[in-house]
Amino acid sequence: MHAPLLNDNFLRALRRQPTDHTPVWLMRQAGRYLPEYCATRAKAGSFMGLATNVDYATEVTLQPLERYALDAAILFSDILTVPDAMGLGLSFQAGEGPKFAKVVRDEAAVADLAVPDMAKLQYVFDAVSSIRRALSGRVPLIGFSGSPWTLACYMVEGGGSDDYRQVKSLMYRRPDLMHRILAVNADSVAAYLNAQIEAGAQAVMIFDSWGGVLADGAFQEFSLAYTRRVLAQLKRDQDGVQIPRIVFTKGGGLWLDEIAASDTDAVGLDWTVNLGRAREQVGHKVALQGNLDPNVLFGTPEAIEREAVRVLESFGPHAGHVFNLGHGISQYTPPESVSVLVETVHRHSRAMRAAATARF
Repeated sequence: MHAPLLNDNFLRALRRQPTDHTPVWLMRQAGRYLPEYCATRAKAGSFMGLATNVDYATEVTLQPLERYALDAAILFSDILTVPDAMGLGLSFQAGEGPKFAKVVRDEAAVADLAVPDMAKLQYVFDAVSSIRRALSGRVPLIGFSGSPWTLACYMVEGGGSDDYRQVKSLMYRRPDLMHRILAVNADSVAAYLNAQIEAGAQAVMIFDSWGGVLADGAFQEFSLAYTRRVLAQLKRDQDGVQIPRIVFTKGGGLWLDEIAASDTDAVGLDWTVNLGRAREQVGHKVALQGNLDPNVLFGTPEAIEREAVRVLESFGPHAGHVFNLGHGISQYTPPESVSVLVETVHRHSRAMRAAATARF
């Protein structure tokens, strides 16, 4: 049995229920901008040494909650654990980011792909259970995965990319192979997220980080269709409690209506989207998450407060908003800037709700 939740504002917002303040958490909130994270990573010896060690993963997940009054924790892991479990050989090179020893670019490599044995990812599920216990009901725990398309980008490119030449070449030259990769990825992601839910995740998020690099039409065919395939397979509840789902497509503002109609509970927005217009457009269907430009956190305290208030006022005192950045927090962010942000979001959103209540 898990401890009862002491702060359920995040889950209430995802269900578009009233909250006493706008809940806030940050994508990549456990990361290199925190000196305590860097110290733990140094002890672990490598990123994967950190991610695969249950005690270390638990420690770094909780570190930002010790500093800031955040309303949710997110599992410390990486989106590329799934293709690593497929046997592609993930490593992280200093200064270069993730690399795969094997790439998936031809018929033989595609034919070898299969949904991995989830036992290979047990370290992730053990971390989920450990973090949930350590939280002891303080805030909810978010599980996550990369989207089928985003995982495919890394699998075909062999790592990060500036132009997505390899993955788009395969997509246009051999769409049959691309669809095969995406189908395997979708079924793998669904199994992976369901196992996280069973281990204790109280909400799950699909990061379609590279969906926005696709053309209109291609996005629907090669990204959104497979995100929907994941959502269709996800557990709706665990132990009688609903498990909300969030879909975040960086650069996906053009397709907001279609993403909102994909059977998700919430849509994450990047900083290019007008939050107020997005709420008017789809807010009656889904909750919205976002969407401060992460680079605002390099500004003065006054600028951070001003921009945070602008985001809050744009959405208004309505139910269904989770405050977040429009993408992950930069490793160069001053930790004190996050304090200003979290305190501003809580203070101003409480004032907004009090003012709205006083009008009625």
